[in-house]
Amino acid sequence: MSFFDDDEPPTRQARPRRPAAPRAGGPATTGTRARAAGGAPGDPQQMMVRRAVALGVGALVLILLVVGVKGCLNSRTENALKDYTRNVNAVVTDSNDQVSKRLFELLAGGTTGSTTELQQNVNQVRVTADDDVKRARALDVPGDMNDAQTHLLDVLTLRAEGVRKIADELPNLAGTQSETAANNIAGQMSAFLATDVIYSQRVVPYILDALHSHSIDTTTNKPVDSVFLADAQWIDAAFVRKQLTGKGSGKSTGGQPTPGTHGHGLTGVTIGSVTLQPGGVLNRVAGGANPVFNVKFQNQGENDEFDVGVKVSITGGSKPVNVQKTIDQTTHGSGDLTVQVPLGTTPPLNIPVRATVTIVPVPGEQKTDNNTATYTVIFSR
Repeated sequence: MSFFDDDEPPTRQARPRRPAAPRAGGPATTGTRARAAGGAPGDPQQMMVRRAVALGVGALVLILLVVGVKGCLNSRTENALKDYTRNVNAVVTDSNDQVSKRLFELLAGGTTGSTTELQQNVNQVRVTADDDVKRARALDVPGDMNDAQTHLLDVLTLRAEGVRKIADELPNLAGTQSETAANNIAGQMSAFLATDVIYSQRVVPYILDALHSHSIDTTTNKPVDSVFLADAQWIDAAFVRKQLTGKGSGKSTGGQPTPGTHGHGLTGVTIGSVTLQPGGVLNRVAGGANPVFNVKFQNQGENDEFDVGVKVSITGGSKPVNVQKTIDQTTHGSGDLTVQVPLGTTPPLNIPVRATVTIVPVPGEQKTDNNTATYTVIFSR
């Protein structure tokens, strides 16, 4: 036993045990862990600085976003205004060149071919005018251009309607309604003039105001001019008829007689079945309550005349009777024209009276001795 006791190796010293790491969720505090890791406790002032910086960065980002969005919106609005102006210019230019210019080229040629052919050609212009209205209605209109758009549609609509009405009246120029047709066409010319005023005084200023309000350069972005009625003479019905038919009219645009002879000649008067005889012959007529004078006369000049007066006067009774009827138009070379002129009252009865019938002289008429005749008449019941 001693042998083993003497040879027993020395026992190793036990290592000291490492302290166990605190378990998560244990009682150790954050401050304790920080101190155990060798860190210093958090600084409240640094936390405030960091928060302020974060807020500043966020505000800057927000401002940049707002500025960027606003810039995009402004750019988008400016582009919309410029696009609208360019589109308006395209439509108005078409109205100037393809409607106005073409229409007056056709009208200046008159009806040398036929009124039907002229009407067909003018109706083709009307189709173009109607298309201009449709194009204008289809425009993308920015809010700032609403007023301009409203008046633009008025302008183009009046032009299209005017061309249509002119086309409708052209066949009437060759008939008995020639004067009425010329007056109606001249009225549409006045409407064309009104469109020029509306465009220059409403459409253009509203477009420019919208462009200026967005600081858009109006030297390169501006509405085009539009003068639809280039010659104001077309407002005169006499000029219209002369241009379209080649026939003269009573007065020129300036109010002076047109070249050539003018005037009428009285060819006869009847009351009922009685043909009145001048020169002191006693004409007996059943007067009644309202005798009607049937006056025959001719346009013996080289011009058509308008607003021709036919006058009947009764004198020799207790008081004179004067009546007048106006004829819209007389056509030169057309032969006798009969006009009925009611006396409008009961004439003096059973006594001789003088009945004077006169075709009122027209401007430029030199020979007037054949315009008037006086008859001695006894009216009886």
